[in-house]
Amino acid sequence: MNSASIFTRRKVVFLVATLCCLLWGSAYPAIKNGYALFNIAPGDIASKLVFAGWRFVFAGLVLLAIAAIGRKALRLDRRTLRQVTLLGLSQTSLQYVFFYIGLAYATGVKSSIMNATGTFFSVLLAHYIYKNDRLSFNKALGCVVGFAGVMVVNFSAGLLSFDFTLLGEGFIVIAAFVLSAASIYGKKVSQHVDSVVLTGYQLAIGGLALLLGGLAAGGTLSGFTLKSTALLAYLVVLSSAAFALWTILLKYNRVSMVTVFNFMIPVFGTVLSALFLDEKILEWKNVAALVLVCGGIWLVTKEEKPAPAAAPGSAVRNS
Repeated sequence: MNSASIFTRRKVVFLVATLCCLLWGSAYPAIKNGYALFNIAPGDIASKLVFAGWRFVFAGLVLLAIAAIGRKALRLDRRTLRQVTLLGLSQTSLQYVFFYIGLAYATGVKSSIMNATGTFFSVLLAHYIYKNDRLSFNKALGCVVGFAGVMVVNFSAGLLSFDFTLLGEGFIVIAAFVLSAASIYGKKVSQHVDSVVLTGYQLAIGGLALLLGGLAAGGTLSGFTLKSTALLAYLVVLSSAAFALWTILLKYNRVSMVTVFNFMIPVFGTVLSALFLDEKILEWKNVAALVLVCGGIWLVTKEEKPAPAAAPGSAVRNS
């Protein structure tokens, strides 16, 4: 591949990855605005679950429709269906129970920064699960720097108090951990299921569980107007489009080349929350936290230099 082709390819990767991160970052102000448009009170957990349920049911159906148009097999055997169901109940249902509740009690700026802890949880979990994905110096340093950023954003402006609640910031961090753990399980399941089909089913199943649970608890979704319906439709498209594009990037490019763009999610989430929710961003703690978190994500996704090749004729032992 010549230099011009390589440059064009990297440009495409940059543009598509940036679009995905922009979509995911926009979810923070979109969800909080959705609470207002659908008249969902902060303490109305049941209605939050209904709101989330409809979003993911439709997002899953959109992905399955795309897979069907692409003539991909949609039928799953019993074993795979059980695995996909477990993935949906954890990665979508359980994670978003914590995420949607946490977002109601924490600002969009803080939530977007704190949710980035998922990258660090993934690195730590992978160290104990995969023999070929151990902690390196860069990864360990990145985790320390990133978690330092999470700590900074929870201090008051004068460093005199620590503003952290279980229902707010705590639930956002728990949601990030659940997503990291479920994603590792999802990697195992994806070895024998098409990734778009897998995500379509797990979003639909997880969303259905959220919807039924919310309705059973007395939740409702009212206040449908052109504006609120358009926002819900945007959240559906956001979930399905961002995943589909990200999957294509991972399919045709090295993982390390794509995942390094994850640092843009908290950046977009913070900036968009400031713009659409009128939240303060230019506080020193927010800027410092954002720099630390992005720096940490860059460190853990930084590609390690390959080990020197063994000299001809030397013995090589597999560990």
